[in-house]
Amino acid sequence: MGLNLKSTSSKVLASAILLTAAAAVAGLGTYGDFTSTTVASATVNAGTVKLQAGDGQVTFSADGMIPGDSMQRTFKLSNDGNTDLASIILTSSAAASLLTTGENGLTMAIDSCPVEWTASPAGSNVFTCAAPVAVLKSQAATFSGVSLTPLASLKAKAGDNLRVTLTLPGQADDRYQGLRATIALKFDAVQRLATSK
Repeated sequence: MGLNLKSTSSKVLASAILLTAAAAVAGLGTYGDFTSTTVASATVNAGTVKLQAGDGQVTFSADGMIPGDSMQRTFKLSNDGNTDLASIILTSSAAASLLTTGENGLTMAIDSCPVEWTASPAGSNVFTCAAPVAVLKSQAATFSGVSLTPLASLKAKAGDNLRVTLTLPGQADDRYQGLRATIALKFDAVQRLATSK
């Protein structure tokens, strides 16, 4: 049975079929879209904080000193990490005794030299610097939480040549005779503040 286009109903039906087909084709165009894809990647490496002082432990023994005596020791403080630091905090500790806590007890001075310290005379425990010296601290021999500045080792892969001088003041009286102290230095690295990279 064929479609007779002479009758009105056949013409209406044919028109409806054509309109439906046209709408379907138009709909395909309306719902089509263009697509594109890209991939982005980023490499993130966490910073490393590694502070090295001497051979990892810095201790000094004050023994046999008389009033007015001093002793010096040198060591290298290095920032072996790959990130800068906000600060380096030093704590000096020893067993409590008159020698470390008394009014005329040991004092400590810490200096930094931009080049290596030189024993003068050779083989002695007296050290000089061939460049200007930066005085970092001068105070009682035991203390806690002191920020050392300025230090080159605040920068990654940089270091400082440090000299520690312990002195028994000339005012120390007979009560200080025969006393002995071992002083340990502990350096704490404080990471820098976060930044946008």
